Amino acid sequence: MNDIIGLLLVYGYVAILLFIADKFQDLNISRKFVHIMVGNIIFILPVFKSWWVMTLLAAAPFIPLTFLISPYSPLKIEHKVSSYGHSLGLVYYSISWTLLALLFFDHPWIIAIGIAAMSYGDGLASLIGEKYGKRKYNILGDPKSVEGSLAMFITLLITLPLVLFYYQKPVTWPIIFAIAATATIIEGATPKGLDNITASAGAVAVYLLI
Repeated sequence: MNDIIGLLLVYGYVAILLFIADKFQDLNISRKFVHIMVGNIIFILPVFKSWWVMTLLAAAPFIPLTFLISPYSPLKIEHKVSSYGHSLGLVYYSISWTLLALLFFDHPWIIAIGIAAMSYGDGLASLIGEKYGKRKYNILGDPKSVEGSLAMFITLLITLPLVLFYYQKPVTWPIIFAIAATATIIEGATPKGLDNITASAGAVAVYLLI
């Protein structure tokens, strides 16, 4: 029963986000709204009781679903959230969540750390960077900004303690700082929307190592 409730909450929440996002006139705001707000799925994770339900029924189906609304889809289904920015960004997002669910189902706070890095952190980095970014840098072919990276770092310093508090885990500031800094550096260096995978993986790796 818990797994059914979890599925209903996940799909219902995403459907509501897409409905709201479709009302925005600004394509960038529409995409980033979904990118950031989907991160709130971390508060639904404890509802699930079976790893295969979370992984195969809640997370994995979003890989083909997001691909089908991407420019690469053979069906040519368009939606505002996929028509701006990196065309496969949401697909990478879904892949990342699926891998996290598969590997860390018994430790949902680790899944939450990874999702927070790619949703709240990376989402606000892009939004702030595109709007206010004046100091540009380019490491591997994808322009980023100091302002965007700073926004990501500060965002993670704020949200990661809340995530750990929600899961009743110790909040250790040196670890929080290390995770935020590592995810920010990786996001700044990663091109083509792949930061939805690399920033998440980097954040989780630092947490596990420390």
